[in-house]
Amino acid sequence: MSIPHQVIETLIDWIDDNLHQPLRIDDIARHAGYSKWHLQRLFLQYTGQSLGRYIRERKLKMAARDLRNTDEKVFDISLKYGYESQQTFTRIFTRTFHQPPGAYRKQMPVQRCQR
Repeated sequence: MSIPHQVIETLIDWIDDNLHQPLRIDDIARHAGYSKWHLQRLFLQYTGQSLGRYIRERKLKMAARDLRNTDEKVFDISLKYGYESQQTFTRIFTRTFHQPPGAYRKQMPVQRCQR
């Protein structure tokens, strides 16, 4: 595995561990030790998607997981993953999963953990 590939793999782990925080590309690039332009080129080359898109999709997937596995309020989940409002979260979630968060939660037959 090449060094840039290892950097991207390590960076993906770091991003996944920090999804609950605001993640700006400038800050991520600084963390990785690259310019934001070079990092974005490397990330696209090794993952096939932009860094920003990866972060947005991971946050949505984690929010969907939380909807399935917890009793957290939709509002709290939307704030947890950095959405400015529940309305913004609901609009983006519905566009991606073709149903609003509440309907998605009701449809999923997974036992929820109490918080």
